[in-house]
Amino acid sequence: MPHLGVNIDHVATVREARKTIEPDPVWAAMLAELGGADGITLHLREDRRHIQDRDLRVMRETVQVKMNLEIAIAEPVVQIALETKPHQISLVPEKREEVTTEGGLDVLGNKDRIAEVVDRFKNAGIEPSLFIDPDLAQIEAAVNVGVGAIELHTGQYAEAKTPGEIENEFDTLLEAANYAQQKNLLVHMGHGLTYRNVRRIAEIEGVQELNIGHSIVARAIMVGFEKAVREMKELVTI
Repeated sequence: MPHLGVNIDHVATVREARKTIEPDPVWAAMLAELGGADGITLHLREDRRHIQDRDLRVMRETVQVKMNLEIAIAEPVVQIALETKPHQISLVPEKREEVTTEGGLDVLGNKDRIAEVVDRFKNAGIEPSLFIDPDLAQIEAAVNVGVGAIELHTGQYAEAKTPGEIENEFDTLLEAANYAQQKNLLVHMGHGLTYRNVRRIAEIEGVQELNIGHSIVARAIMVGFEKAVREMKELVTI
């Protein structure tokens, strides 16, 4: 049974739309825990479009479950992560013009920098993970830079429209998950997962963690945050 990591970024997105104090993502993290979340995920982007430094500091003091901080490999946010010491760091790509993360980290093209950052986190006692596409070459590169965990980007599966496309993308994820486990990597998955498409992903053998945000926040607007998390938790519980 995979653990459920609830990404609370889009609660902050609503707050930043008006540059006000509510809704507070710290409240959302608390309600997610009450709803059964096994972890809280947040992304401190370089442009601070949603999560702010204050949010990270307060949640580090108040969140009782695993905290997973997503950051780019840029030095300013790496330094903040080293100072804050979350339980896990997920290194992700960033582009200022994107609405949300559009794909996995290019480990092959940035292996020296990623290996350096991974070593620094490991030396600080923080578990590093890489958010990558379900590509065997990228998985091999992840092994080579020394991480013990990866998060496979499920966006192509989530966006597939026809039954054939869905099956092809699912098979790609399945192959990547199996290959990663053969390489002794812990496998997490996330991006674009919803109440409609998550069940098959949760049933993939060996997947340790699913990180889900937008779909939960969207449902929470209608039914409340704690209830939305409980409903997702039921779907990922095998």
